[in-house]
Amino acid sequence: MTNAPQAQAMQALPDGEAELALVVRIPWEDVARLGQEAGRLAAQMQRPVTLDEAVSYRLRSTRPSATHAKPAGEQPAAVSALPRISGTA
Repeated sequence: MTNAPQAQAMQALPDGEAELALVVRIPWEDVARLGQEAGRLAAQMQRPVTLDEAVSYRLRSTRPSATHAKPAGEQPAAVSALPRISGTA
């Protein structure tokens, strides 16, 4: 148990996105690659870029764009059309 202040695990942002705080243990080589990514972004954006921002950019650029949550009861056709595995409800 530590005496370090606890950050909120998730926070809603005014732009409709959410910010998730987590701790990830990664090798120093990956930290160095993120530093390189931050340097490339800083040159592209003409401003300083943090490692957090570089990670966020990398996560956004390596996965398909997320579809936002739909109100309850609305499911995409692909999900509702999946066959059920026998023996499950």
